[in-house]
Amino acid sequence: MNNSINILEFNKIKDILKTYTVSDRAKDMINKIEPSLDINLIERWLKETSEAKIILNSGSNLPLHSLSGIDNILLKLNKESILNEVELDTLNILFKDGAKLKLFMENKESLAPMVSTYTHSITELAELSIELDRCINNGHVDDRASTLLSKIRKKIVILENKVKDKLNSLMKSSKYTDYLQDNLVTIRGGRFVVPIKREYKNNIEGTILDTSSSGSTCFIEPKEIKEASDELNDIRLLEEKEVYRILSVLTNLILDYTREISVNIETMAYLDFIFAKAKYSRAINGREVSLNTNNHIKIVAGRHPLLGNDAVPIDFEIGVSYCCLVITGPNTGGKTVALKTIGLLTMMAQAGLHVPCKKGSDLAIYRDFLVDIGDGQSIQESLSTFSSHIKNIITITNISDANSLVILDEIGAGTDPSEGMGIATAVLEKLYANGSTILASTHYSEIKEFAENNEGFKNGCMEFDIETLKPLYKLTVGKSGESNALYIALRLGMDINIIERAHFITYKENKSYSDILSEINTKKLIAEDMLLEQEKRKETNKNLYEIHEISKKQKKKSKFNIGDCVHVSSMDKTGIIYELENGRGEFGVMVMKNKIKINHKRLTLYIESKDMYPENYDFDIVFETVEDRKKDDIIVLS
Repeated sequence: MNNSINILEFNKIKDILKTYTVSDRAKDMINKIEPSLDINLIERWLKETSEAKIILNSGSNLPLHSLSGIDNILLKLNKESILNEVELDTLNILFKDGAKLKLFMENKESLAPMVSTYTHSITELAELSIELDRCINNGHVDDRASTLLSKIRKKIVILENKVKDKLNSLMKSSKYTDYLQDNLVTIRGGRFVVPIKREYKNNIEGTILDTSSSGSTCFIEPKEIKEASDELNDIRLLEEKEVYRILSVLTNLILDYTREISVNIETMAYLDFIFAKAKYSRAINGREVSLNTNNHIKIVAGRHPLLGNDAVPIDFEIGVSYCCLVITGPNTGGKTVALKTIGLLTMMAQAGLHVPCKKGSDLAIYRDFLVDIGDGQSIQESLSTFSSHIKNIITITNISDANSLVILDEIGAGTDPSEGMGIATAVLEKLYANGSTILASTHYSEIKEFAENNEGFKNGCMEFDIETLKPLYKLTVGKSGESNALYIALRLGMDINIIERAHFITYKENKSYSDILSEINTKKLIAEDMLLEQEKRKETNKNLYEIHEISKKQKKKSKFNIGDCVHVSSMDKTGIIYELENGRGEFGVMVMKNKIKINHKRLTLYIESKDMYPENYDFDIVFETVEDRKKDDIIVLS
């Protein structure tokens, strides 16, 4: 089974599925996913995923906890070790998120009755959460945790201020001024110190607690503050004891609910697991499929989930009138992808995952997935490709039965064609006798004939476009793949005499390819005519477009004509158009004998020129001044 899981790439599906989880626990659950034989259990898994998908599609965001660090906390609880502040804070967040998740799912019972019931097992630890809120704040024990702790910390503040004030006073005194490296109070080993230059360390009474890395500075606790520092350290020890006592009390409170906490965590992780499957289903446009135990596979528009939208949907059915499908077709035509798609979709459904297909799909439950795809060559055992295939097939024929789905790619390949065909036929007969469901691909034409003439077998092919010479990656059941080599060679221009001779050598019969050649030439002429027609249409469309653009420009230019009387909104006066629109959208307008340029947006037609002047009227009479006309007359006379 593990080998088949790898060959069909089910592990890649699991790797993608893990990216949709929030917690490591859910990832661990995905790692353990395997096809099941229990149809009731599988149907429950599929239903859970469907309900979770309905919730996601409603636009709701599930409040899931990452459960980060929880396993280490549980380990400490099992050992009855005292939890620290951060671990208690982490548990408190877990309690609150558990309550949020329970409330969220309670409101979704009408949408997801099965999934919502899982949160019924979540225990709301509200009182424990309230106590943790009171005692722990941002990963630290709060002053409110106990009266004694509050008093101790107040006293610590007083003593710290007392020591700081004393030190600041000493550092300002003339006794210390010349000896200080820096005018700064620091802490070493939990005690306040002053930085003194090394050469003056013997001039200060006190205890050296540390030195700088360069050795130029000594950190000294002056004798004057030792008593106060000792008292401060004593009170800090009391603080540590009280904090430890509080942490112990809180840990013991939590220990009383260890079982409930474990159940909460398992429930939250399982819901994370379910919703990861639902998210993945949405990503691949998957759906819940029907299941059966009678070896009937029906796939409607099934797609390989790792190919996404690039996958060509396949329609496929087996297990009613036949139980062995032999697929033929050219190399790179998609035979292997088709075989893997059928096997992988079946495996996914048995693991409780939605499948990328359409309504009406029905998948069988198999105990064994027996697969031989790829060369499987073993370098360690120095086996040839053919030997590796044979070794694998021997195992498959020995263990296969009526509960096995057998997938064989290029069966019998890798050896002498006649012997390879014989082995392939014999293996198929044996597997059929074992009652297995068989999917096989081959190049041997004899196996096509075998499948055509034997009950329980059916031919299938991967479609090939002989016009474009490209595979269509479409599986057609009930039809064997034809050899198109001679047709393709003829279409590419090989001499017809060579083609006809090749046909005779291959099939031991004479065949005329004249009609086929004539058909090819006719199709070429039709294609050329269509191409020419397309070019003509393009040219016509281009001309029409240019005419349309010219018409648009002409319409734009004819907004106003020379001589039109227009109203100028910015001046609230009328004027006469003496010059058509320029590149800036301005018309020349004569207003009260003044010629000015005005934007077309400020002009509206008042009276058209044709209603004011006779046809072919000389507008120079209107637009030229008396002086201009006199000058023109002088020029003409001279």
